[in-house]
Amino acid sequence: MWRYGKPHNLGRTNLIYWPTQFFMLASVAALIARAALLKQDDYAPATMFSTICMLLAWCVAIVLNYFQHQQEIRSSDLIFFLYLFNMVASAINIRTMSMVNQTGQDQFTAFVVFFGLNIVGFIFEAWPRGRTQVQIKSGASRFEKANLFSRLTFHFLQPIVSLGYKAPLQAKDIDGMMPRRMRIEYSHDLLNNKWQKNIAKAKAKGEKPSLFWTILTAYGWDWAPVMVYRIAASTLTYVLPTLLNQLLGFIGSYSPGNENPQPVSLGVILAFGMFFASLLNSFFMAQYFQASMNIGVEARTALIAMIYRKSLKLTSAAKQKSTAGEINNHMSVDAERWAETTNFLPMFVSIPYELAIALWLLYQQIGWSVFVGLATIVIFMPIQGFAGRLFTKAKAGKLEGMDGRVRLMNEILSGIKIIKLYGWEESFMERVRVFRNRELSQLRRIGTVFSFMSIMFQSMPLLISLVSFSVYASVGGPNFSRGDINPQRIFVSISLFGMLNRPIGMLSHIIALTIGVTVATGRIQKFLLAEEIAGSTTESIKALPKDKTIPLIEIKDGVFAWEPEGPEVETEKEKLAREKVETKKQKQLEKEARKAGKPIPEKAVPVEKDYSPTLTNINLMIARGNLTAVVGRVGQGKTSLLNAIIGDMYKRQGTVRVYGRLAYVAQTAWIVNATLRENITFGNEFNQERYDHIVMACGLLPDIEMLPAGDMTEIGERGINLSGGQKQRVSLARAAYENADVYLLDDPLSAVDAHVDQHLWQNLIGPNGLLKDKTRILVTHAIHHLEQADQIVLLKDGEISEVGQYDTLMQAKGAFSQLITEYSVNEGRKRKEKKATGEDGEQDDDATEASTENGDDKDTQTVAVKKDNKAELIAEEKMVHGSVAWGVYKIYAKAASYKLALFVVILFVCGQALQIGTNLWLKHWTSVAGTGDNSIGKFLGVYAALVIAFMAMNVTVTYVAMVKAAIRASVRLHERLLTKMLRLPMSFFDTTPLGRIVNRFSSDIFSVDELTPWNFINIFMCGMSVLGTIVVIATTTPIFLAIVPPLVVVYLLVQGYYIRSSRSLKRIDSVNKSPIYQHFSETLSGVTTIRALAASERFIADNATKTNSSTNAYFSWIIANRWLQIRLESLGSVVVLAAALFVVLGRNTLSSANAGLALSYALSVTQDITWLVRSYCDLNNQLVAVERVDEYANKNPEAPTVTDVNLPENWPNAGRVEFRNYSTRYREGLDLVIKNISFTVEPAEKVGIVGRTGAGKSSLTLALFRIVEAANSHWAKASYNGADMDADPTKKDQITDLEKVDVEEDGGSIWIDGVDISTVGLTYLRQHLAIIPQDPTLFVGTVRENLDPFDELQDADLWEALERAHLKEHIQSLAGGLSFKVSQNGDNFSVGQRSLICLARALLRKTKILILDEATAAVDVETDELIQKTIRKEFKDRTILTIAHRIKTVMDSDKILVLEKGHVAEFESPATLLQRPDSLFYSLAHQAGEIKDTDE
Repeated sequence: MWRYGKPHNLGRTNLIYWPTQFFMLASVAALIARAALLKQDDYAPATMFSTICMLLAWCVAIVLNYFQHQQEIRSSDLIFFLYLFNMVASAINIRTMSMVNQTGQDQFTAFVVFFGLNIVGFIFEAWPRGRTQVQIKSGASRFEKANLFSRLTFHFLQPIVSLGYKAPLQAKDIDGMMPRRMRIEYSHDLLNNKWQKNIAKAKAKGEKPSLFWTILTAYGWDWAPVMVYRIAASTLTYVLPTLLNQLLGFIGSYSPGNENPQPVSLGVILAFGMFFASLLNSFFMAQYFQASMNIGVEARTALIAMIYRKSLKLTSAAKQKSTAGEINNHMSVDAERWAETTNFLPMFVSIPYELAIALWLLYQQIGWSVFVGLATIVIFMPIQGFAGRLFTKAKAGKLEGMDGRVRLMNEILSGIKIIKLYGWEESFMERVRVFRNRELSQLRRIGTVFSFMSIMFQSMPLLISLVSFSVYASVGGPNFSRGDINPQRIFVSISLFGMLNRPIGMLSHIIALTIGVTVATGRIQKFLLAEEIAGSTTESIKALPKDKTIPLIEIKDGVFAWEPEGPEVETEKEKLAREKVETKKQKQLEKEARKAGKPIPEKAVPVEKDYSPTLTNINLMIARGNLTAVVGRVGQGKTSLLNAIIGDMYKRQGTVRVYGRLAYVAQTAWIVNATLRENITFGNEFNQERYDHIVMACGLLPDIEMLPAGDMTEIGERGINLSGGQKQRVSLARAAYENADVYLLDDPLSAVDAHVDQHLWQNLIGPNGLLKDKTRILVTHAIHHLEQADQIVLLKDGEISEVGQYDTLMQAKGAFSQLITEYSVNEGRKRKEKKATGEDGEQDDDATEASTENGDDKDTQTVAVKKDNKAELIAEEKMVHGSVAWGVYKIYAKAASYKLALFVVILFVCGQALQIGTNLWLKHWTSVAGTGDNSIGKFLGVYAALVIAFMAMNVTVTYVAMVKAAIRASVRLHERLLTKMLRLPMSFFDTTPLGRIVNRFSSDIFSVDELTPWNFINIFMCGMSVLGTIVVIATTTPIFLAIVPPLVVVYLLVQGYYIRSSRSLKRIDSVNKSPIYQHFSETLSGVTTIRALAASERFIADNATKTNSSTNAYFSWIIANRWLQIRLESLGSVVVLAAALFVVLGRNTLSSANAGLALSYALSVTQDITWLVRSYCDLNNQLVAVERVDEYANKNPEAPTVTDVNLPENWPNAGRVEFRNYSTRYREGLDLVIKNISFTVEPAEKVGIVGRTGAGKSSLTLALFRIVEAANSHWAKASYNGADMDADPTKKDQITDLEKVDVEEDGGSIWIDGVDISTVGLTYLRQHLAIIPQDPTLFVGTVRENLDPFDELQDADLWEALERAHLKEHIQSLAGGLSFKVSQNGDNFSVGQRSLICLARALLRKTKILILDEATAAVDVETDELIQKTIRKEFKDRTILTIAHRIKTVMDSDKILVLEKGHVAEFESPATLLQRPDSLFYSLAHQAGEIKDTDE
């Protein structure tokens, strides 16, 4: 210790150190005195030897104590154990010396003094040290501070259990419970280092590494104490029947006619022997469970960290194979399996050991007949193996179905707004049901296999006893004579067969769990072995070159692709396996189609993947401080060029060199669920001055003023409470705050309106902006800025077709010159602005005014922090406190059906009656055996009938419970949750993190499917068993009934005392899991930005923090289980002691048969009661999942999908839209976003809607689709949902309750063709309007499914729509055409192409009203022009509302609606507005370069 330990430098607790040293020294002195006195007397050598040994031990203890206080903060286990050992041994020694009359000797007095010193020394050693300065300063966990006694009894949890009994526990109450080695920092390094070594070894041998064996071997020596505890517990389990045998022999000696009964003291000693064996067994079992669970929790934590880190390094091709839903499942379900399984794995060693002991003890009782019973087990093994294989397949199928379902739910929740706008809820529900039905069919298979496997496990001991007793009774005696049937033999054997029940019964559970964990680990392994991005793609040199002429970005002969060079090489074996899977899938699809009454799908023709590169022949140099603009048509590779520089693509050829730090702004803004300020500073140190400059340059000051708490307002997941333009500017601000050297800006100006575009150009991106000295690559479609760029790159078909300065390219008269000439109004303006601002340093008045609104001194203004109760958007996850209400049981029973639930209970009662019947029949047999009036055939016949009836009952009850009741409950609960989830108002999704909802669909539904049914079965089995035991013991030894009431009271008190804390801990555990998944979903969507900004380490640290708090909660919950186990099993030992003592007291009146029956049941009851209370508490914890699912299933939905209002035929048939004094807010308690607006759009009128970012343009479209309801209307209030189950009562609920909302005047109404839309069913309304939304969202599936999810149209219609959307050529070029698979989020299409697919969707909807919400923001000007032509031609007889930032898009509208802060500012024809230079529209058009200069 002094060699390896490190001093903690926290000082020494003198109040404990000096007394312990003193008493140890005094003990040494007492032993020296004894040795000297022994020398004077006639002593036994053994006495002197033991005294010297003790003397040496205490001398070593003194030295050990010295180092212990320097290096440890808790008492030494060795010294603690030495005290205990000495006290027990000394007590025995003193008793022996008194029996041999040595009490008068001086050495006896010295020894008694030594014994007394030991007791006092032990009190000081064991004294709690929680309040000592050393422990307070150490910051160690409760577990690390606990001494040996506290760890053995789990007493260190007592303060938390007591606290939890008085009031609901909070997460902060259990801070720092877990040992340090469970933290991610330690556990990840341990497992990951081992995994990396194994990968390298396997690679060298040309094999695949095994993650399963890596995990087992990584914790090598940690398994040693686990095995020691387990073997010790198993051995003690079988000490009990041996003592029972002796006790029955003792009772037998009191039978009439026996002259020499054994002494009563022997009976009492045997009773206490059984008590201590039972008690020690409990202690060893608890330590075994804890030690093995610690390994499981470490493995789970390490796996979560490995999965997270891997997800940051996946290549584009690997990302397509592992969707966010699947990776989430690896974390939430697969990694979780290790925590649930490790305490069962060592049983593969202990079960054969227990079987061997049981068989040896049985051999002592019934001789060779036991081997016939053993043969029964062997015969059943192949059947069990076959069932195991079926089980494995079903388990893998269940997980596959679950993956698909969670992936789809992830997608649905991410794109819920689009699904609602299109009215596609039903279609997506059907898709989820397909995966759910696959899951359920596998669950049915698992339940059916299991009900037959129950013969193997629950009925096996009875079957073995039937076979063994039959053979023994017939030919089991000496020389194949009849065996001697007596109570002692039969009941000791029954007790042993009962003990066989646990290991054999557990075998099924262990095999099922092991299969589960190997399948889960295989899935994680496949993910961890996925391809990673090569670090060598881009040569990144962080330091800037001293020579300023060296370009900061240089690409030579670059060839880049999103896919590897060719398909992976398949072995013949892999090919056969793949074909087998494909055939199976096809059969499944056909079966599902027949069941649904749909046409049978054609067999999928394997399509050749396109492995050709995306970018070829790229040669590009970008000088320091240069602004390079990248332009080109949609889908030409502009975004890919930036990704190639970041290093996200496969580099097939060439070199990429980047000097300096990178910053990146993605085309689709990525926002984190944090405050606005945190989104901008992004983990960097806060600098007020720099921050204010950047916020001003990004034009965010007016937006910050509008937000409830300024820049401390919490931004929802995916930036849900910001407009598209605001999100993009926050993204720009984040990049600017990074203070990088190179900026990659992917079309950030497309999401902002004209004057904000101008402001950003002048203050941030352009030649005079904040980033003017930085190297910038700007992908843009805003051609009016190009003349101010230093270099322009034109991309065509993945190649650079032109590169150079603006003037050079214009003179070249190529494609670029043609583009500018055709599409720019002010081509003749020639950098006038640039010169003006460059020479005078003045800015365009309009621009400054429009962007800052508060004068010129804005740049020096500090961003004020406002306090507001609406600042916090995402409410803490709610946690119900107190007990799981009976209502939750009722919910589950109702879902499973009351009839089935009652039937299951009746079947369990019958099963227990049959089980008791077999033992009563044996008792009857033993009492009449030898009287000669009954044949063996009759006894065996009845016994066999009872056993077979019990087996049949077992199969029936398991089948009804698992396959009928449990699956019915799963179906009902999931269906309720799913239906309600897609019917909830948008405000719910705005305030609820995606991870929290996904948690309901993954972890909670998994609990409902697989864990809850098991716990119910366990409760019924153990409950019936306990009831049966009490009945049997009470009928044989009625005096036993006297201790039943106090025992029941004590059990109920312990259980009631414990369950409050346990339930709180389980809820804290459930609530702490959600942030991991939420953070993970967030990371996956922004992985390119994270990598480009080199923020991976910080995100890994965030993941570690969240995982550590989840692990801490889980560990606390496990420790609570152990706390309960020790106390319950100690009570169980008291039951054994009581039963044994009552038997000893009634020795003269009890027959051996009755005593045997009572004691064999008493031995099994301790485990049954413990399992009953444990299962009840586990069930309570699992029902938290039912409660959480039910909570969401009972939220208030939005307005009904269908109403009974009679609508005119073909409504809307004209397309007249009328807003009447309309106001709306995003949800109750917030400010109005649209305030009392009134205007009318006539049929077939084209209206352009413009206004500053955040003016309410998109809110207007949401109002038309009733995504938001009119303020204070019935449905606005009826669909309002408060916070989720409140996680932390200390945190004030920030969402204002409805009662507190000031009721203003009526929110008005919207009328379409004379009908108030608030009276129309939502589905009808939404399916009869068409929209091209701001965020072009695609879903995983085929192009066909994305265009026509209800499968209502012919392919010819789809091709026609694609042709009109100018995308037909591109789709035809893809492998499979309309059957081409769209990857997650539509990542295999550019943002512009996604917009065009959304246009095709709108073209397919033959509706009278079309809304374009920034529909063409992400496409180039040429494509925009073509789209506008299509819209004018195809929709000429329809009403069109167009929201656009590109003023050019709305110039030919009939009217322009200008919005300002939620009010209508102007509503007239563009010509009228352009004649008024003071109009807002005029200034917008002027900034966008759409007004020809008069001074030309």
